[in-house]
Amino acid sequence: MNPELRDQAQQMIQRIVHLRDSLDYDAKLQDVDEINQKMAAPDFWDDQERAQQTVGQLSRLNANVKPLGELIQSAEDIGVLLEFAEDDPSSEKELAETVPQLMPKLEAVELQAMMSDPADASNAFLKVQAGEGGTDASDWAEMLLRMYLRWAEQRGFKVEMIDRSDAEEAGIRNATILISGEYAYGWLKGENGNHRLIRISPFDAAGRRQTSFAAIDVTPEVDDNIDIDIDWDKDVREDTLRSSGAGGQHVNKTESAVRVTHLETGVFALCQSERSQHQNRATARKMLLSKLYQLELERRLDEVAARRGEKSKIGFGGETTRHYVLHPEQYVKDARTGHKTGQPDAVLDGDLDSFLESYLHWNLGDESSPSA
Repeated sequence: MNPELRDQAQQMIQRIVHLRDSLDYDAKLQDVDEINQKMAAPDFWDDQERAQQTVGQLSRLNANVKPLGELIQSAEDIGVLLEFAEDDPSSEKELAETVPQLMPKLEAVELQAMMSDPADASNAFLKVQAGEGGTDASDWAEMLLRMYLRWAEQRGFKVEMIDRSDAEEAGIRNATILISGEYAYGWLKGENGNHRLIRISPFDAAGRRQTSFAAIDVTPEVDDNIDIDIDWDKDVREDTLRSSGAGGQHVNKTESAVRVTHLETGVFALCQSERSQHQNRATARKMLLSKLYQLELERRLDEVAARRGEKSKIGFGGETTRHYVLHPEQYVKDARTGHKTGQPDAVLDGDLDSFLESYLHWNLGDESSPSA
């Protein structure tokens, strides 16, 4: 039998066994059984809100359990093939076909295993804020917004526009969207920070090169699985204001927009996407909880000082997360992981997965992370 094939198969089995142990596969199977029993009860749907939360919990569990269960079964099959392959050429041939076919599935489950924080499975609020660069920066902010919208669309995720403020000449000053899908926050949490664009400015008659900046802020949508203690009457100030932008007479004449501010930290959230003040208040509160949760995560990890609702400087002198260069060269490079691609158009059209994956590896100190 080919020694290299034997080693590959054995290593694959070891990786799958490690995943089974690290992800508590057996315990998760038991949780799935318990939830299914709850859902079979005749009064399960009496409390609609709690029932929906339980269904969501089951969906998240199955997203982990099913692909891992398939891998575990495949590991058993590979073990059998290994035994027969020593004396049976047909088994060795089947093993040689099975191992490479299984590798993408194994890598996908390993990536998901890197998103082990309870918040990683949550939906994600993503805010784009234009920085230094004038009209080019506003245009750049809208380009980034489109990039994330395209990425979410390609994954089949749902996107809701929470807030959008258009710039005077082109692009946006800022916008906030809610991306709903399995592990949306886990995938996008590494996008936080300043994103820098270098290109020939379409707004400069002289055709000069322009550097523009925009900031991305990603926070998890907080649900009942994440506990944050807050007194809405004492700890938070609420302001109502008129919604901005297009929307007809209702938007222009009624104070339906709601901004909530956490008094201790200065963190705030604004929602004006709904016609109802009540709906905007509920969404703004959820966004505020998400920001406070992210702030606490950063404090515990001692990564950054409390942001008080704002990013560090969005421009020259600020720390850059990723560089997008369209002139004179053509590339996108992550400043943290070193991952680089020479296809910026594809990235700006939503092809972000290689950057998201490289961050997950880098965040765990994995030297096997994809790189340039």
